[in-house]
Amino acid sequence: MRLLICAGGTGGGVYPALTVAQRMQTESNSLLWVGAEGGMEADLIGRADLPFKTIPAAGVHGVSLKKLPANLIKLFKGYQRSKQIINEFKPDALLFTGGYVAIPMALAGRKLPILLYVPDIEPALALKGLSHFAKKIAVSVEDSRKFFRKKERITVTGYPLRESLKKWNRTEAHAYFQFDPTIRTLLFTGGSSGARSLNNAVVANIESLVEHFQVIHLTGHLDWESVQKRTAHLGPRYQAFPYLHEMGAAYTAADLVISRSGASTLGEYPYFGLPAILVPYPYAWRYQKVNADFLVDHKAAIVLEDSRLMTDLLPTITNLMSDPARLAAMRHAMNSLAEPDAAEKITALLYEMADA
Repeated sequence: MRLLICAGGTGGGVYPALTVAQRMQTESNSLLWVGAEGGMEADLIGRADLPFKTIPAAGVHGVSLKKLPANLIKLFKGYQRSKQIINEFKPDALLFTGGYVAIPMALAGRKLPILLYVPDIEPALALKGLSHFAKKIAVSVEDSRKFFRKKERITVTGYPLRESLKKWNRTEAHAYFQFDPTIRTLLFTGGSSGARSLNNAVVANIESLVEHFQVIHLTGHLDWESVQKRTAHLGPRYQAFPYLHEMGAAYTAADLVISRSGASTLGEYPYFGLPAILVPYPYAWRYQKVNADFLVDHKAAIVLEDSRLMTDLLPTITNLMSDPARLAAMRHAMNSLAEPDAAEKITALLYEMADA
């Protein structure tokens, strides 16, 4: 099969597509990844050794009138470049997982079989638009069906999990961070871009946290230097990184994760049975809140509002970590949501579409 993948923007959309791509790399397929110019996906795709091209892309929803004309021009140029790429590569099927980069490609490839994978429970605006071009739609959980009209197109697959995450055991993970396996570990992460309010709350409470726990803190690149300066005096119980490629080690070592509630929380946390305190990002569309509410409803997580981080982070962690029965119940509830064969299900849909 000749598969064209178009995805970008955030890790929540890039990682599922990358997982499917790496699975199909092992078979007799030709793959091409198309991302946005200047997008975060370039480094990840380069590390995966996948053929990669870029097109101009930009959002138009919520954009100021001053920026709108330039963004529309970018989209038009992206459409022209997409037509050229399709004519040259001649794909049998297209896979989209999110990002505005997929809009010009969907317009250019609208006559080809398109599979849309929706990572979050509620699709963002770009994905809602892309759904009109899709022959089939794959979703992470059953709750996503209600957001689409043509429900016969939908298949519940789960969230595709990267194979590289699965290679760690507990002993290896603790050794990677040079942690003591007898001390419990907290993982703080703001996603692929980082989260400033979470970073500030962690640093403000770090002295108390490291008294009782080991801490893995993924800051994102924007706050990295600031966090480094403010935590340089801390000992080996605190390990901070601007970005961590070995996320499997972090998930395996952790006893509790405190994070935003992007799409990856629906697949990665369940696989590891990792209880979570979720802090939905408050300044964007509500998809993070919907993800968090789903995990709370299944008793796998609790929610902490972003505005309450400074005052409530430490007591929330302390109360939960002091209740081993509740923590164990959350671990079991989270693990029950795992869909470990999601990548295989999405791959099967692609073959089915290409052969039709």
